[in-house]
Parts: sequence; C-alpha cells; structure tokens
Amino acid sequence: MSGLVIIGASYAGVHAGLGARGAGYSGPVTIVTDEQSLPYERPPLSKEFLLREVGEQNLVLRDDAFFAREKIDMLLDQRVTKVDLRARQLALQGGARLNFDKLVIATGSRARRIAIPGAELDGVSYLRTVADGINLRARLVRAAEIVIVGGGFVGLEVASSAAKLGKKVTVIEAASRLLERTASPVVSRFLLDAHAQAGVDVRLGETVVAISGSAGQVAVVDLRSGGRLGADLVVVGIGGIANDELASAAGLNCSNGVVVDEHGCTEVPGIYAAGDCANHYNRFAEDWIRLESVQHAQDHGKTAGLAIADSHQPYDSVPRFWSDQYDLKLQIAGLSGRCDQMVTRGSIEEGRFSVFHYRQGRMVGVDSINKPGDQMVARRLIAAGISLTPAQAADDLFDIKASLKAIDRAVVQSRDMPS
Repeated sequence: MSGLVIIGASYAGVHAGLGARGAGYSGPVTIVTDEQSLPYERPPLSKEFLLREVGEQNLVLRDDAFFAREKIDMLLDQRVTKVDLRARQLALQGGARLNFDKLVIATGSRARRIAIPGAELDGVSYLRTVADGINLRARLVRAAEIVIVGGGFVGLEVASSAAKLGKKVTVIEAASRLLERTASPVVSRFLLDAHAQAGVDVRLGETVVAISGSAGQVAVVDLRSGGRLGADLVVVGIGGIANDELASAAGLNCSNGVVVDEHGCTEVPGIYAAGDCANHYNRFAEDWIRLESVQHAQDHGKTAGLAIADSHQPYDSVPRFWSDQYDLKLQIAGLSGRCDQMVTRGSIEEGRFSVFHYRQGRMVGVDSINKPGDQMVARRLIAAGISLTPAQAADDLFDIKASLKAIDRAVVQSRDMPS
C-alpha cells in the first residue's frame, strides 16, 4: 500500500504527518525510523535527563495509542538504505521494500565527530540521541574530571548539568567567546561569568589537538597551547551535520542539507524535506540556511504536511532557540547575524535582561536571559516586520507590549478590506 511515507521520527517527521492529517490528507501515513523508541523529546537529554530528574519514559512525545488514533503507522528500528524516486520505493535494511506516493525526508542531523588522534578512545562521547543520553548519564556517575569540547548549546548545557553533580568541568572553546555565532557578546560574557561562578573552567581561543589514554580509556587531553588536562570523560559538542546522504544518493539537490522551496518541496514533485536536514531560503536570514532547533523542525514539518494535503502555507516562522543552564533561561528570537547595532534592556546584574539587535535600523533579533515577556513581543514584531527604535528598546520605562497594538490594528484593517 502506498501513500505518504516519512523517513525519520524527528520533530519534523512527526509534525509533517500530523500536519497532513490535520489538513485532511486521508491516505496511509507511515513513519520509518532507525531508532527503537517512539518519537521523543531531545532538549531534556542534556539537562533533566542527565540529572535523572526525568526518565526515558518521560521523553516520549506521543504513545502508540495516539498514533493509532491519527492513523499513522510507526515502523521502528527500520533503516532506510535507498530511495528510488523513479519507482517511488524505499529499500529497507534486511531487504524489505516500501512504496510511496509522497515522501518526506526528515532525517535530521548527527553530531559532528572530532578528527584528532585519540578520538576513538573509550570515554569520548557525543549527545544527540536517547541512546547517547543513556550512555553519557551512566558515564557521568563514574567520572570525576570532565572535558567538554565546544562552547555551544549542547556543551554548555552538559557543563551545567555536570557542575550540578559536583564534577570538575573544563570547557574548551576555539572561538573568542561562548555562543559566538548565536548570541550577543553581552550574553556570552554573562554566561561565561555564570559558569565560572559554578566552578566551570572555560578556556576560550583554545583547541584540543589530541586525546590519549591507558588501556583504551581516555585519560589526558592535549591542548594546542601546550597544556594538558586530566579527563576520564570527554564530551564533544562541535555542531551537527545534515543527514542528507539518502537524498543525495537519490539524485536530489543537496547543499548543506536537502534544498527545498517555501513549502518544503524539493525539485521533484511530491518529495519533501523538513527540519534539520533541509536547506531553505529564510527571509529573516536573507539567505539560504539550515536551522537546527525544535521550533523550526515542528513548524517546517507542519509546512510540508500542509503542502502534502494541498493546503499550501509558505514557511515563514521566526527562528527561535532556547537553552537552560543552571537557573538561567536563554531565549533567542530572530537571526542577529550581520547586525550593526545592539542595545540592552533590563538588568544584567540581576540576571534579567534582553539584547536587541539591529541591522540598518531594523530590529532583526532579540536575546533574552530570564525575560520571556520580551521574547513574546519580539517574536510578533519581527514576524510583522515592525521595529522598536533602539531608544525605545533601551528604555525600561517604555511599554514595549504597547507596540503590539500596531499589529492588531493591521489585522483588523485587513479583515475589513473588501475582497
């Protein structure tokens, strides 16, 4: 039986199926995943899961009964080895074949491996899947000295969790500041101070050149500066790589991900890609980009699902990111690359502030620490293309929520216009 087949039980894959169903798609829907578990939440893996505040069963997004009600068939522990676009057929490991009318590639991304001597030693760990989380959680119990390679979201969240467990933690970051490509320098400095206060040793402008050990187990990390660090656990968080090999081998256009249009469709009709594995033109970036975030995966997957059901709504979601470290919640709305002006609102000293980013006078992004209200306003303003002036954003007495009235007025006017 053909129908809609989705490769990957990721956020994007699940929401593609649900989006299609919700928009009236009545054909068979099948999600194929090479993992053994039902779709699950990934953000807690570096935080609550490592700290044993939530168990594996608490990560599950939806249970079997839910997918049964939605008439979505789940094929677990089934790896797709080939996509045949001409025959509209998938080859599964073991020899089985699966036909499709429409296909969504939602294969996500994988952790980038570190290519240095000693990278294969036992104790060099990554965190992307629940299996990775189970392995890392067990190792954290036994570890005393932990070296984390990479000062991005994953690295800093694992550092926060490990520090809470009383471990000796060192973070090695090649850039001159934390979250250099994602957050403002103000936020970078604030997080650096927060980790230092928690006892985490952060080395900026430093790289790991080799890992050595004894009897196959990690013991020492060698730094480019000549320093050496003792370590019985090394966690690598240096970004992700799009899982676009199946798509590329099938002949689809791939460039840092599967290239798709505003509806998630590839150049082949009926073939879609969504989430971490897809490269799309983003009006907020004013460029082609590949985004890795939960919100993007959900929204992008839904966009593909709607298109499959012939209910086309172009993808136009404001990029959103978040990270929990200690008692700090970092939230980011928009994309602040190439900004030429920044202003701060709130109190850095009290740990409640936002940084507003501008590009040629237009507000393009907002980073917030423990200021969810600012994020709510920022998302709506950026989506509508409305900017606070830098002076307004920096003035704590200015009511930024009042600016949302302009959006509400525009909505009312559009409804009142004759069709």
